[in-house]
Amino acid sequence: MQLDKAIQSRRSIRKYKSRTPSWKKIIEAIDAARYAPMAGNNFTLKFIFIDDDETIKEMGKWTSQEFVSTAKSAVVFISNPSRLTNAYGKKNGEVFCRQQAGAGIQNFLLKLEEYRLATCWVGLFNENKIKHLLGIPEDHQIEAIFPIGKSNETPGKRNVRDLNSFLYFNEYGKDRMKTISKPEGRYPEGY
Repeated sequence: MQLDKAIQSRRSIRKYKSRTPSWKKIIEAIDAARYAPMAGNNFTLKFIFIDDDETIKEMGKWTSQEFVSTAKSAVVFISNPSRLTNAYGKKNGEVFCRQQAGAGIQNFLLKLEEYRLATCWVGLFNENKIKHLLGIPEDHQIEAIFPIGKSNETPGKRNVRDLNSFLYFNEYGKDRMKTISKPEGRYPEGY
């Protein structure tokens, strides 16, 4: 699959077929997260692959989103910001940790899309309950939960905003690369 096609076709899917997805493809998607940019080459991400039905159902309960419980597999992204906070200070280290988690997650999502596996980025959950359920250390943070399966829905048309509504040049609010001035005696294109 071409990168542009993967970016444009990737969607949040909340209905999954009962068929179990290939664990090998999910592991390969997790592996793609390793190639995301990392501050100071400090890799802070950890992953938990889950294919136990009872654990997934319990996780679904703590996300308050029923569709999580219907997935046959799930991946939890975890980060430990300590290496980055030691290197860059608390504030910067925590920001860098979240940024590189987002970059790794994007690689993961695009690889799942390439394999035609469906997921939805879940960021609303009871972190303490999920940590307890999965044995995650207290000093680690859960970045996101991804239920994974084969899609059992056809998503509606995506509403993509026009790029010009949020792209600025050289300063906030400036919507043109160059100011067009009226030359003597004629009007330039776009004036």
